[in-house]
Amino acid sequence: MIPALLSWSGGKDAAWALHALRAQGQVEVVGLLTTLTEGFDRVSMQGIRRDVLHAQARAAGLPLIETWIPQAADNASYVASFTGGLARAQARWPGLAHIAYGDLLLADIRAWREALCADLGWTPLFPLFGSDTATLAQEMVEGGLRAHLCCVDTTQLDAGFAGRPFDAALLEALPAGIDPCGENGEFHTCVYAGPMFAAPLALQRGDTVLRDERFTYTDFLLDGPGTSGTVL
Repeated sequence: MIPALLSWSGGKDAAWALHALRAQGQVEVVGLLTTLTEGFDRVSMQGIRRDVLHAQARAAGLPLIETWIPQAADNASYVASFTGGLARAQARWPGLAHIAYGDLLLADIRAWREALCADLGWTPLFPLFGSDTATLAQEMVEGGLRAHLCCVDTTQLDAGFAGRPFDAALLEALPAGIDPCGENGEFHTCVYAGPMFAAPLALQRGDTVLRDERFTYTDFLLDGPGTSGTVL
């Protein structure tokens, strides 16, 4: 099998890409690569806490490579961080040269990743690309994936959707024009259970806040001492 990293956001698409690659049996995911934001200790964009991220990696049975970017990072900062992460991965797994992504539809994002990887001597893989997102969303839910919306772009979707389970009821409630998988950035998710995990994560729902007068984030915490909120 081809060894590969998986770009891991902590959300449903990355998780389902892991499940799909394992089911296909042609690629062995050897580790996860995640970008976090300095000062927040959270996954960039999703806002998932670092300890939740590590719990996801343990549940997936995979080592995690972290890369860090500053707040309000530009493209050059991201590329430098990503390049360093790949270098550390190759030091750990000599000969490693493939990285998989959970991208679904956006051709411009795929082309950008392909160009970046080509410059760095890596080959990108897109196991879910081109999927019908309505069908894929149903497959995720019916296949046992469990997640909550952790970030909502309020310019596209009402803030009240933040924190909701990614389930059949949510898919039914999404307004017309909203991609069922949030592929246009309408929402992001935090996965806590599914066939890619050995066991579900015990999470608690925390506060919901508005950032940058645009993005509504719902916090999710590991269930344990010092946490508070609604147990999922």
